[in-house]
Amino acid sequence: MAALTSFNEFVGNDESVQQVRTAIAAGRLPHSLLITGPLGAGKYTLAIMLAQTLNCERQPRDLLSNGISLATFCGVCANCTRIAEATALSPLIETAVAARDEMREVDKKETRILIQTHPDVLVVPPDPPQLLIKLGQVRSVIHSAQRAPSEAPRKVYIFTAAQFMKEAANSLLKLLEEPPPYAHLILLAENPGELLPTIRSRCGVVRLGQVPAEEMEMVLAERRPEWKPAQRALVARLSEGAVGRALGFDIAAYQAARTDALVILRGAVADTDHSALFRMTESYRAGAEGQVKTSTMLSALASLLQDLLSILSGVPERVRNVDIRPELDKISGNVDFAWIERAVVGMDKVRSGMRRNLLRSLALDAFAEEMAGVKR
Repeated sequence: MAALTSFNEFVGNDESVQQVRTAIAAGRLPHSLLITGPLGAGKYTLAIMLAQTLNCERQPRDLLSNGISLATFCGVCANCTRIAEATALSPLIETAVAARDEMREVDKKETRILIQTHPDVLVVPPDPPQLLIKLGQVRSVIHSAQRAPSEAPRKVYIFTAAQFMKEAANSLLKLLEEPPPYAHLILLAENPGELLPTIRSRCGVVRLGQVPAEEMEMVLAERRPEWKPAQRALVARLSEGAVGRALGFDIAAYQAARTDALVILRGAVADTDHSALFRMTESYRAGAEGQVKTSTMLSALASLLQDLLSILSGVPERVRNVDIRPELDKISGNVDFAWIERAVVGMDKVRSGMRRNLLRSLALDAFAEEMAGVKR
């Protein structure tokens, strides 16, 4: 994902973003900040932009009509550009993990994954393979925080997840209680409840909510012009208000998976032969590729079941697969709440079978046959 060059490019949550920019301009930004929101809401993107704003060499300001000053960043100075290099985080983590794998075993055990494209901005991701923030990572932050910044006004530490090992969380708490005046710690969390209450209580909070579907469609029209309007409407709802998720959505893979999921649903509610079903499930082979394909199809099926539940519950405005609404209405007339509950249980059985390396095609056949036998 490319770095954003100004706050004008950050989509949604204008009030939350404005509040934190106002705090920086007034010199009142908390030294410990918790950014919460769903996956893809822009938490990490915002954290990088805040790090740039705190350390921009030019320290520009945007002035609102009411006289309020908003901190921003130039995007072109040495500090801004080096910090922006950490925007595409996944490749940097993959490179760091690969470098660790090449180490001697004794060194590998002592090495923790940390990302640093600027000497005063440190990104702390969950450490593989457990994907937890570990004690060694927090100790590195504490050690770094004891030294003043070398090239920028502030030191910024970004923890990209809320999953901490117990010892790591306790060590971080000590730094949160007495942070150096030049240090800012930014924690990102989909579920703040995963953090210790004592950590949450010491952080200022920025909440990123869902972007409305209509606004998301406008964003997609600008940034994904190759998609058809119906595809943009579909992705805007499937992404559940998360801009990052919407922009990275693989619409072709989803629609292919949904086509197969509809074969299962049609076979379950119609009195027809199941030859189409068997032809479809035969393509779900063993191996890693087959596992990904099956997982994607089950996710699409779950989305369809949620839409059926919304229709049966009398809230059709919550339907996400809006491009196939007529077919969903037709299917909903042949199922009830108990059927949907059994379908969910059946999906869980298929996933469990995948973990035990059962033949996926047979598991899907059995699931579809079972659902056809209990339709309303």
